[in-house]
Amino acid sequence: MAYNPHNPLIVQSDRTVMLEVDNPLYEECRDQLAAFCELIKSPEHIHTYRITPLSLWNARAAGMTAEDMLQVLQRYSKYEVPGNILHDIRDYVGRYGRLKLLKRDGMLLLQADDNLLMTEIRHTKAVQKYLLRSVDARTVEVPLLERGRLKQALLKLGFPVEDLAGYVDGEPLSFCLREVTRSGKPFLPRPYQEEAADAFWASGSASGGSGVLVLPCGAGKTIIGMQVMARAQMQTLIICTGITAARQWKEELLDKTTLTEDLIGEFSGERKEIRPVTIATYQVLTTRRDPKKARHRKGQEEMALEWEEEDAPAEVLDGYLNLDLFNRQNWGLIIYDEVHLLPAPVFRITAEIQAKRRLGLTATLVREDGREDDVFSLIGPKKADVPWKVLEKQGWIATALCTEIRVPLDERHRLEYALADPREKFRLASINPRKEEIIAFLLDRHREDNVLIIGQYLEQLEALARQSEAPIITGKTPQREREQIYTAFRNGEIKTLIVSKVANFSIDLPDANVAIQISGTFGSRQEEAQRLGRILRPKSDGGMAHFYSLVTRETRDQEFAAHRQLFLTEQGYRYEIIDAESLLMQLPDWSDA
Repeated sequence: MAYNPHNPLIVQSDRTVMLEVDNPLYEECRDQLAAFCELIKSPEHIHTYRITPLSLWNARAAGMTAEDMLQVLQRYSKYEVPGNILHDIRDYVGRYGRLKLLKRDGMLLLQADDNLLMTEIRHTKAVQKYLLRSVDARTVEVPLLERGRLKQALLKLGFPVEDLAGYVDGEPLSFCLREVTRSGKPFLPRPYQEEAADAFWASGSASGGSGVLVLPCGAGKTIIGMQVMARAQMQTLIICTGITAARQWKEELLDKTTLTEDLIGEFSGERKEIRPVTIATYQVLTTRRDPKKARHRKGQEEMALEWEEEDAPAEVLDGYLNLDLFNRQNWGLIIYDEVHLLPAPVFRITAEIQAKRRLGLTATLVREDGREDDVFSLIGPKKADVPWKVLEKQGWIATALCTEIRVPLDERHRLEYALADPREKFRLASINPRKEEIIAFLLDRHREDNVLIIGQYLEQLEALARQSEAPIITGKTPQREREQIYTAFRNGEIKTLIVSKVANFSIDLPDANVAIQISGTFGSRQEEAQRLGRILRPKSDGGMAHFYSLVTRETRDQEFAAHRQLFLTEQGYRYEIIDAESLLMQLPDWSDA
């Protein structure tokens, strides 16, 4: 391709890709690039992406070919795309499906597309323990229960397996989606929801039935889960982030399907019901057997959430009380809500139930522990990824304006900050008292709106609750009280609600249209996505949503904020950056925003 200085992209031989933000082709290029590249930096003028094997394999699993990817790079690149990049993309994408898992005569078989590849696999020590006898030069038998661990091991070798071994049907469950909800409203799934469910189900064939659907918060992932359940017509285990989310699933199922109350069970810290559709929480699945030893073994338990399954001591992982829920019923489908939060013990049991259909739902595949490859291996590859800005343009989610407000640190607190260790620096910057006057200003500016104030540090949130006289929900708030406060907020009885991290996930507050993030979890990209998602439900008046992030200037708070914003940048959102002083002076350019 000839040199074209008007293009926005520079592709480098180390697999990094740089995109000029101010170029007229920026948005068009970004939307196509995000399908197969990972965003790693997003300063004001140049965004940097990385081409990784996993990003290529997820794109391939979602239907994109190597030539599709190369055409994007060649169409938008200023310079000729380096030859090694052309070769690497074709090579990595071509590896997807060179190894296949098949079922034949009751045997699980691993089959390679040529003899030499199988020879290499059979002589690789990390894989040998998952192989049985050779069937022929290209095929080897695999123990049925090692299906997941074999896929994990082969992915680490650079060979993602295409799993065509199919599934064991669970106990049948007959129900259908309603055309009119129980609350009396017409119900018709949106086109992208139908397409996502179809992409996962694949007409019930072996090529479907396991994978991850990536959609924005507020896009109706629960409805897609119900559509898949209606296609499966089998008993289903749904795992979600907490009791509030579990009860929202139940309400949605009762409202939009013909399932009755007696067919839906809640398996949580408060109830232990096992029914044809059982909704469990991640917390209850990873509850320790002996609570008296919890404090003594706290460090060991925390490590269990980070270990690789094959390395985890059995006495740690086997100590979880409720993991056998996966095998207590003849489930035909397991739904992992917010799959990016899957804890290690659940990964381990998932490796052993690969014959069950598995659906992962998430707004972001980013995991803070870097275990996206385990999601790919054990839940399945990405089957659909609907960009946030696409749904915003179509009116399915609210238009959002993101604003970062940079707040100074007072002289007295600057000295304390300068002398602190790195972790304490982050805390001091996060709880900067100057943020409270910005909160007061924003609450006055949005006094007619429904406002969520979200933060990490309880003392900061409790001080704000006293100052604003707004209710607060934290991990200490009893479930009954939480539900009462959420209901009052939904009904408009409360206009401002202060929430800790408990509200990051799966909380349905459709009329919230302003979120103020006063402190976050270090550089958590997934958290930023979830917090914005709290205000993206379409508004009845078609109004805009506002997402404010308060950041202490020239501190670790600002450094981590830049990392948190990566995900939103990748989705097409831009942060307007405003100094607190300008905000408080109410400059004309602010009031006109």
